[in-house]
Amino acid sequence: MDHTPTTADHAVSTDAAVQAQLDRLWSLSPGADVLGLDRITRLLARLGDPHHALPPVFHVAGTNGKGSTCAFLRGALEAAGYRVHVYTSPHLVRFNERIRLSGRLIDDAALAALLAEVLDQADGIGASFFEITTAAAFLAFARTPADACVIEVGLGGRLDATNVLPAPVACGIAALGIDHQAFLGDSLEQIAAEKAGIAKPGVPLVTMAYPPAIAAPIAQTAAACGATWLASGAAWQFAVGDGLHYEDAAGSLALPLPVMPGLHQGANLALAVAMIRHQSAVPVPVAALEQAAVATRWPARLQRLSRGPLTAPLGDVPIWLDGGHNASAGEAIAAALPRLLDGCGARRVTVISGMLANKDAGGFLAPFAGMVDTFVAVPVPGHACHAPADLLRVAAELGIANRLTAHDIPAALAQVAAARPHPDAVLIAGSLYLAGEVLSGNDEAPD
Repeated sequence: MDHTPTTADHAVSTDAAVQAQLDRLWSLSPGADVLGLDRITRLLARLGDPHHALPPVFHVAGTNGKGSTCAFLRGALEAAGYRVHVYTSPHLVRFNERIRLSGRLIDDAALAALLAEVLDQADGIGASFFEITTAAAFLAFARTPADACVIEVGLGGRLDATNVLPAPVACGIAALGIDHQAFLGDSLEQIAAEKAGIAKPGVPLVTMAYPPAIAAPIAQTAAACGATWLASGAAWQFAVGDGLHYEDAAGSLALPLPVMPGLHQGANLALAVAMIRHQSAVPVPVAALEQAAVATRWPARLQRLSRGPLTAPLGDVPIWLDGGHNASAGEAIAAALPRLLDGCGARRVTVISGMLANKDAGGFLAPFAGMVDTFVAVPVPGHACHAPADLLRVAAELGIANRLTAHDIPAALAQVAAARPHPDAVLIAGSLYLAGEVLSGNDEAPD
């Protein structure tokens, strides 16, 4: 199953050999989201079933927070001295970001050869962009020595291409919210059931705490397959205050708060800690969990941008970037913003936003009502997106008085830089694809 429509991924490479394989991928794939495990299963069989030869796997689903949870897992495992493979999506700037081999992004030569090998075996299957990418990652992971794998679900769980994994050492579900309704359903109950589909017999399914109506399908799915369901508030607990206070049957921990901003990152760290502590295949000492809290970063999650080509015109004005794009993400970002603003004495906040057409712009932007001085709407380059004029109408309904449009991020930042007085702070948010454009333009590609 594809994480996003293949026509929207726009994976390009400066390496000619990689680009040649990406061009093949476009011509082969069906060009749309497809559901089911049949194609990925047949493709992997042609490749020798590499997913049966992986190091111990941590498998993570969720609407929001699964990428950050994967980052905390990787941080803790590497701090413990382990070599870790990581598979995440989507990429922000370079396709290589999706596949991390023993701690390093896959290099262009290895990626080109890997894609060529998978594409050579994919004829007639009709595999999607995400299915082929997943097969390539699993093949690389099986061939490269490592001690653990951290694998992020692309979309949903039950029918996601990563769900061919036979026996992870731990499965996790992060925060749940409404997103990708065309594939996962219009209710949180339906979405929860799809996410819980990653549960496996005898494997701990570690989740956040959810209201009873949402917890019920998770409990039912876990029981039906023989997974051990371990929910926050029952099997383990955490609280975010001056630090992260965590407790389970094995004891309590007092960990530092994550360096990544927002209370929601404390929850993501807690989930990663719970996943690690409820499996025994890859032991991790407390010191490594502490190191993960203070050292883990994940791009485009309330990332403070450095001085670069895009940000230079605004001088010392702090600019944060977040790829959040649904109502739950909007709530988390808005909740984190006051502390960030207080930390730099900011009062006048400008939000620059562009969103894909299939996202709920009103739901995402509503939590920012009353916090924003100026709103600038931009398109998301190369993608079907909300017209800036439509985003302005949403901003007007939320009572944001100062509303502008710009044809791209550089133009938006130029308008903001020319404003008098300057804003005290800027937030760019609404799309991971837009975030990728920002990181690329500011020479801050993830590494």
